[in-house]
Amino acid sequence: MNYENPEIAAAAEVLYERLATLENKAAVLRAPELAALYARIRTLAPEAKAGFGRELNQLKNELTRRVEDAKQQAESELRPIDVTAPMDINADLPDTLPAYQGSQHPISQEIARLSDIFIRMGYVVEDSREIDDQFHMFESLNFPKGHPARDDYDTFMTVEHDANGDPLIAPAHTSTMQNRILKKYRNKLENGEAIAAIVPDRGFRNEDLDARHEHTFYQVEGIYVAKNVHAGMLIATLQEFLQEYYAQTLDVRVNPFYFPFTEPSFEFALSCPFCGGTDSACKVCSGEGWVELLGCGMIHPNVLRMADIDPETYTGFAFGCGIDRLVMMKYQIEDIRHFESAKLDFLRQF
Repeated sequence: MNYENPEIAAAAEVLYERLATLENKAAVLRAPELAALYARIRTLAPEAKAGFGRELNQLKNELTRRVEDAKQQAESELRPIDVTAPMDINADLPDTLPAYQGSQHPISQEIARLSDIFIRMGYVVEDSREIDDQFHMFESLNFPKGHPARDDYDTFMTVEHDANGDPLIAPAHTSTMQNRILKKYRNKLENGEAIAAIVPDRGFRNEDLDARHEHTFYQVEGIYVAKNVHAGMLIATLQEFLQEYYAQTLDVRVNPFYFPFTEPSFEFALSCPFCGGTDSACKVCSGEGWVELLGCGMIHPNVLRMADIDPETYTGFAFGCGIDRLVMMKYQIEDIRHFESAKLDFLRQF
């Protein structure tokens, strides 16, 4: 089916391709690209709304038809099974619970989605560790022993110790992989290539639990190192990622901040993707129009030196973003504790 509107045509191409790869075909009907197009109608001139809405409904109907066709095809391909009963078929049937098809956890879905975006931007995806040493948690990131900023990370300690006699820890951020990644891909710099990697994985902090804080959470760490890297490239990268992830154009705001492992350091905020600051009752930004989303900055020269990279020749940026917060904003989820609750009525919405 051809669409005259270029936005709808582009979204249709993406959604048709995604539909072919989805195990749960119906999930395409909840795609953020589709939601963004419906939200777009409000911004159009009155004379343009009818044609845009008509084509958008045609796309929705076509997707619904393809989902139903795929469902019918899957049912028709079921192999016959042996129904010979090994028991008395006249016995009363037991009461059974209804069976539902399983699906991926929303965090798993969104990790796959954001990883795909960064892969298309040239990044590789690395895994973190769930038990690590204090060197990679602190010293390699410019936190020397006794540094007061260590207290900000509410780190879980274990009774086991590393080779230096320090307790092993549950990583409080996925930045623990930064030194390892810089060393692993250091030869790329010598070949004129960039180090570009993300680490989407779990973190752990001794937090007081509430609607915004959990002791176990997910974070994506990003690293980019090459010659002549500057802060403008960092801001452009994050803006491009967030616009692709939320499927809409977003304004960004950068405020100065402090992290020991970056210099300069920033807090990165984006314009509210739901109300743009026009709704005082907005559950995401409370009508302020801006949402503080992540920390970032230019990698500190000491961090590069710890990986045997010359900061006089190479520069880079790093960022860390809570995946739970990305997902909460995307679906307007009010309480982070839903993700670990194992409540099926919540999980089946995704």
